[in-house]
Amino acid sequence: MASHRKLGRASDQRIAILRNLTTAFVLNGKIVTTVARAKEVSKITEKLITQAIKERENFSSKEVTVSTAKLDSKGKKVLVSKTSKNGVKYDVVDREIKKKMVQVDSPSRLAARKTMAYWLRKSHDADENTVNPVNQLFEQIAPKYVGRNGGYTRIIKLGARRGDASEMAQLELV
Repeated sequence: MASHRKLGRASDQRIAILRNLTTAFVLNGKIVTTVARAKEVSKITEKLITQAIKERENFSSKEVTVSTAKLDSKGKKVLVSKTSKNGVKYDVVDREIKKKMVQVDSPSRLAARKTMAYWLRKSHDADENTVNPVNQLFEQIAPKYVGRNGGYTRIIKLGARRGDASEMAQLELV
């Protein structure tokens, strides 16, 4: 038995549509699409939110040593002149060593992130900043639904679309 509706498309087109709709839904909180597509996106998103809630705090913190380039007041890298064994002079980027706290995911959380990355694509906001919807799912959406067992989405039917009379629906987060 198939896991998704066919939606009248070839499998590669169908998966691309579902990925784009799912990404738009997670980033915006609501989308308007056909009823069949809304039901499929709802099914996918419910599973992703459930995984995000389950793996929300399943990580540890670790201190690592990081080597970064020193920057001047204008944000450019600071160069230092060095001399080789042969007497040749060359410029090298001056580096500084810092300690930094990083988050280390547990194996189950990493697997959940990979599943989410399959369905959610990186996108850009209005200011052309890169937005990772997987991070948004863990940081903003999952904490809202911690005490809830499913039913994170709502489908509201809007009526027939002009042109092809396709049944339209609005999918939104509850």
